[in-house]
Amino acid sequence: MSAVCVVGVQWGDEGKGKVIDVLAKGVDFVVRYQGGNNAGHTVVVGGETFVLHLVPSGVLRPGTVNVIGNGVVVDPVQLFREIDGLERRGVRVAECLRVSARAHLILPYHRTLDAGAERWKGAGRIGTTGRGIGPAYADKAARTGLRVADLLDRERFATRLRAALAEKNEVLAKVYGEPPLSFESTFETYAALAERMVPFVCDAGDLLRRAHREGRKILFEGAQGTMLDLDAGTYPYVTSSSTGCWGVAGGTGFPPRRIDEVVGIAKAYCTRVGEGPFPSELPGDLGDLLRERGKEYGATTGRPRRCGWFDLLAARYAIELNGVDRLAVTNVDVLSGFDPIRVAVGYRCGGRVLESFPADRADLDGCAPVFRDFRGFREEITAVTAFDRLPQEARTYVEFLEGALGVPIPVVSVGPGREQVIRRDPGKGAR
Repeated sequence: MSAVCVVGVQWGDEGKGKVIDVLAKGVDFVVRYQGGNNAGHTVVVGGETFVLHLVPSGVLRPGTVNVIGNGVVVDPVQLFREIDGLERRGVRVAECLRVSARAHLILPYHRTLDAGAERWKGAGRIGTTGRGIGPAYADKAARTGLRVADLLDRERFATRLRAALAEKNEVLAKVYGEPPLSFESTFETYAALAERMVPFVCDAGDLLRRAHREGRKILFEGAQGTMLDLDAGTYPYVTSSSTGCWGVAGGTGFPPRRIDEVVGIAKAYCTRVGEGPFPSELPGDLGDLLRERGKEYGATTGRPRRCGWFDLLAARYAIELNGVDRLAVTNVDVLSGFDPIRVAVGYRCGGRVLESFPADRADLDGCAPVFRDFRGFREEITAVTAFDRLPQEARTYVEFLEGALGVPIPVVSVGPGREQVIRRDPGKGAR
């Protein structure tokens, strides 16, 4: 397979960073196609933890070129903060990073607008990270955004920034009561960053299409899970871009028909950050325990994640949408000590039971999950290296998911480390 796309099939935080790092061995390119620095991919190598926000997850694999595609919104301040942090830890980012000239920029007014909008919405807030992601994508859709290519042209950047600030400062002052942003200060800050950006900038689509023609191996990574997709997710409690594999073509300039395989990532339970429906959410002490066992806190914001049991309907919906060929299940070790282990296999809404994920988020209001219970296990499994050495209860659980989701599960993760991955021969699963 020369072109593979990795997608999360839940609400994000499925462990994509770790799986991408594992799959990136021997790969020539790892490419981010959507999102911004609201994402946090955690990779553990040799006991060291790396949290990546904009830089693709292949950066820890020597010889791999890491590409930020045009579907990503880039905050130059945060990008260079991340690059500098990695370089201080011995990761040679400057030699392996490329940034699309067509990628849109996050500028200071985007962050201020993001925070102001959340305050203004009050109880109706979406629960954004406040990083300016949504407003940057809104400007992109409104055709008023500034791109990396604009940043490199000093005169053009000045003209477009001045025009943008004329509008944004009015909104900041009259809607959100915020002071205006200085053109001079903003321009000088970003003009200085432009000089650092020059060596990284490229025509990413041309680079990737040429690489594919030459037989190079390419791995595409999404930043958020499918259930946060702008179109397919639980709108409006979603991110502002296309998180599924359909985002690759528009977000990188790579032909969709050239993607050979889609690999899905699912956590052995579910988590969600921010507002929005979460049918299998586990409130109270048990949910708190699952959060503590799984260290479920946002890699970017540190916010506690909402935790719940595996949601079969949501995962199956995302798998079908993406045409997932195989699935990796992560964090199975976290379930040790829970008995029973539960799976939401339907939603009871009024007098009916839904067995497929509804198109309208409102249909989830007032729904209660229908659970199927599985016997738990108490053994510590983080050092297990073979599937047949896992407790029978853990094997039964994975085999059930495989059968119920209708997709093979050849990879099971039992810990955060690069080496804590079990490869197995997928079976028919238990139904």
